[in-house]
Amino acid sequence: MNFEFHQPDKVMIGVRGEVGARLFLLQVREGRRLVIIKCEKQQLKALADWIASVLESLGRPGHLHDDVSLEPEYEVDFVAGDVTVSIDSESRTLDVEITSVDDQHSLSLSLTPEWAGALAIGITRLVEAGRPPCPLCALPLDPRGHDCPRTNGNSAPLR
Repeated sequence: MNFEFHQPDKVMIGVRGEVGARLFLLQVREGRRLVIIKCEKQQLKALADWIASVLESLGRPGHLHDDVSLEPEYEVDFVAGDVTVSIDSESRTLDVEITSVDDQHSLSLSLTPEWAGALAIGITRLVEAGRPPCPLCALPLDPRGHDCPRTNGNSAPLR
């Protein structure tokens, strides 16, 4: 199934679960239509980084949307696979295409600079609220200990 949102009313990002076992969700609403996509943290971080790097080229956004929190219902429509992003300079939008891991579903989303900026900020806040990265390998530190691959088994795990 293909979901197309050219003028979304709301774009939301959030997590369910505890740090270390969080489920990252992206919700998009346009009218009565709602799609919910399970994403990996790295996918969302890369999307936020890309948005931040290209937002300047579209000009300064107006007032960013304040509320990007999830709506209460969260039955996932599909799991994100490939994420493709592009700029439509004519319409001043950022176009995001997300296909499912099984290539059965896709989301086409056009974001105004205001929605894109709000989404990037929301993603960054969620990612930074998680486990801190290891200073050696950048993998998340686990409170139970971390067997860092950079130490190659030659030192005790970080605690």
